Amino acid sequence: MERQRSFSLKSTRILVFSLTMSSSLVILAFFSIWVMKSNPSVHEEIHVNFNKPSPTLGIKPFTVQTLTGFRGNFSAVSLNSSVWIYAHLNATENTPGLPDTQAMEMVSEQKDGVGGRFTSLQENAPGSPSGDTEVRSNVAIKEKEMRATSFKKSEPSLTSEEIKEKKLEAIPSRNNESIQSKARITDNSKEEECDVTKGRWVYDESYPLYTNVSCPFIDEGFDCESNGRLDKDYMKWKWQPLYCEIPRFNATIMLDLIRGKRVVFVGDSINRNQWESMLCMLMGAIKDSKRVYETHGRRITKEKGDYSFRFVDYKCTVEYYVSHFLVHESKARVGQKRRPTLRIDAIDHGSSRWKGADILIFNTAHWWSHHKTKAGIYYYQEGKLVHPQLDVSTAFRRALMTWASWVDKNINPKKTQVFFRSPAPSHFRGGQWNSGGHCKEATRLLDEISVISYSEKNAIVQEVIKQMRTNVTFLNISSLSEYRIDGHPSIYGGKPGNHYSSSIQDCSHWCLPGVPDTWNELLYYHLQSKRRG
Repeated sequence: MERQRSFSLKSTRILVFSLTMSSSLVILAFFSIWVMKSNPSVHEEIHVNFNKPSPTLGIKPFTVQTLTGFRGNFSAVSLNSSVWIYAHLNATENTPGLPDTQAMEMVSEQKDGVGGRFTSLQENAPGSPSGDTEVRSNVAIKEKEMRATSFKKSEPSLTSEEIKEKKLEAIPSRNNESIQSKARITDNSKEEECDVTKGRWVYDESYPLYTNVSCPFIDEGFDCESNGRLDKDYMKWKWQPLYCEIPRFNATIMLDLIRGKRVVFVGDSINRNQWESMLCMLMGAIKDSKRVYETHGRRITKEKGDYSFRFVDYKCTVEYYVSHFLVHESKARVGQKRRPTLRIDAIDHGSSRWKGADILIFNTAHWWSHHKTKAGIYYYQEGKLVHPQLDVSTAFRRALMTWASWVDKNINPKKTQVFFRSPAPSHFRGGQWNSGGHCKEATRLLDEISVISYSEKNAIVQEVIKQMRTNVTFLNISSLSEYRIDGHPSIYGGKPGNHYSSSIQDCSHWCLPGVPDTWNELLYYHLQSKRRG
């Protein structure tokens, strides 16, 4: 009897123990499920509306949207996490005077232990639209930080250096080539990545850099003030790039830079316009004007095509050689007549004078818009073939390839710096130069511009330059000059009463002092940058 009771007791204990274990497992399972559900990936969407415009910057309201997701895998030994940050600044209205504030940043953070650091910057996040994602350079990052700061009323405004330091602290990185190539958070990147063609005109009372009194070399056609133009605002505009500063032209530094060298401008009359501007700007450092002279004793006029001015104290020359197309203007027999042709396969016959220059500035564009070049009927010649008709863009490209071949063959890149200046826009209204076109009323800058007229030529020039062995700097002045309808001689291209000034308005060339001075300040900027490099 005792043995039977003992056996019953043991069976009861086993049953209780089994029920307890089963209940524990069920509870543990529910607890595990609860823990997993309580720690999911977190998705937040935040909409912040800034409804008040900035009183200082004049910036209109915009919406900021951020979407963040956090995923973690924790253990007792290490912490590994991957964080994707997606930020989209979307302007509700276009803000004039400022570039679009639209960007997205994706940062992948991989941590080893608790003290991990960033090791990579990702350009695209899963699901993000292509083309809208970029990791900006330090300049763009700083600009965006400055804009964001301007809307935070509770925080004091930061200087650009403080913003830069904050950004660098926020995104630490190791020496990783992929990071450097995508983000380039270095001081040098400002200069390398600065696009001086994007900017605005700023009125500056300290301009112009010279006057028609201080410079004796201004051609009558460009000396608008002496020809009766009374307003002077067109002389006082300075070009200010959006993301960097360009140095004010210093004649002494420029003359030291070209000491013992030849500076040669080659091209049409618009390049002569720029060449005269350079002469006048350099004269600011000359105390005795007799120490500067034309080597052949020539006086500057539009009839003459070749000039060489020597600056005695600096043993340098600043020269100009006319070449409307950079290729040879010729004649050929077509039928019973000899007709003017353009040898787009042969360099200009004056090219021997370009050799040996230390700085070469080329241009061609102005004459490509004339009737016979645009029509291209029995005008373009290659070898003995005169094309019955050839598209002007095709002819322009072939002519530039002829020029590029000459440069690659005859220019020593270790000695010579080569520039190609883009087309300067004309501003004729109501016709062309020979059909009643005018710009007389224009005394203010344009608010809006169109780049259609010269974009194709610029694209062709840049394509040809990319194929060259010689390094050629493309001096793009087209869009910034498009605003300056006020800068042309118009009716002031000759002395009062002169037949030229009364019958034809000049809306192609530029008054001096004026817009070409800015082109030379950009040239000065590039020369200094190359010198430091």
